Amino acid sequence: MNRLIAVFILLLATSALSAQSAYHFSVIKENPITPVKNQASSGTCWSFSGIGMLESELIRMGKGEFDLSEMYVVRRNYEDKAQKYARLHGNLNFAAGGSFADVVETINEYGIMPEDAYRGLNYGSETHNHGELDKVLKGYMDGIIGARSLSPVWSDAFSAILDTYLGPLPETFTYQGKQYTAHTFKEFLGLRQEDYISLTSFTHHPFHQAFAIEVPDNWRWANSYNLPIDELMEVMENAIMRGYTLAWASDVSEAGFSREGIAIIPDENAAENAGSDQAKWLGLSTRERDANLRARVGTELLAEKEITQEMRQESFDNYQTTDDHGMQIYGMAKDQNGNKFYMVKNSWGETGPYKGLWYASDPFVRYKTLSIVLHRDAIPASIAAKLGL
Repeated sequence: MNRLIAVFILLLATSALSAQSAYHFSVIKENPITPVKNQASSGTCWSFSGIGMLESELIRMGKGEFDLSEMYVVRRNYEDKAQKYARLHGNLNFAAGGSFADVVETINEYGIMPEDAYRGLNYGSETHNHGELDKVLKGYMDGIIGARSLSPVWSDAFSAILDTYLGPLPETFTYQGKQYTAHTFKEFLGLRQEDYISLTSFTHHPFHQAFAIEVPDNWRWANSYNLPIDELMEVMENAIMRGYTLAWASDVSEAGFSREGIAIIPDENAAENAGSDQAKWLGLSTRERDANLRARVGTELLAEKEITQEMRQESFDNYQTTDDHGMQIYGMAKDQNGNKFYMVKNSWGETGPYKGLWYASDPFVRYKTLSIVLHRDAIPASIAAKLGL
């Protein structure tokens, strides 16, 4: 019996399992979130997750529930990115992606708007679809840079493209019977960009100092404070237990990130993951085991890897951990065996068994977290002191 047949039999056995999740979760701590949204066909997860965190912040602050405009933030950042792209002669990542800095580090300069004031849907669609827009913006920028002589009106033309697709920016808008600008609405909400801190954990920079994470979407070159992974996990748990939520940047390309709402790091070498036929399992390649485990995530309780600081660094250095996706962590739960999971709000609509929510295991979060952004008061005092905060 060759390997392909063996893999096929293992996958057949997997498909015979119940479609119901093998996991049964009990909540440890769940903080309020606003309804799940849908970024649809746009690369704007960073805005949805960053805004989601701010919406939860407003609830925590006693301001009530708000639906803030993701596309207002996207619009402002596209204009900033175009200016930097031009000044660097095109030597910058110019794409739909971004970082949480694009949300929190622009609050004071640009303010914020409610969704009703700026939906960003000016092209005959009820859902976001930026395929054409992204190509038009990139083509325009490359064209003017290629001309080697920028006119004084190039940025006006760029903004006109955004006006066409996303809609002109309103100077004022009415919210609950009162007129605001983006800045006066920010003041009304009480949001300040200096209240939010970015944290990460890598060994190629000194711990307890700040550096700009070297990923293409960090086009602002925004800094994150560097912590050992155990301290970063301590910050996350402390924040959640004290009522805060986190904007979470993670790699979601792993076999263990399932559309079934489960994110784990299954151990392809664990004997308990082999099933009933240990000999057959040992005969499979690592790639074949990975494919098998991918099909089983969520339908079986799989043993996970034990994650170290060195594993995180190696995965980042060899491009296995990349800046794929932004989400919001809002709570903690445990499965029936007492294993810790983080409760995650995604921005892909109300999909999957948990209606747009995910459960990410402690090993997954420990391994695949690129960075988090949270309120500075959520950081334990002992760790904040190490960072000089």
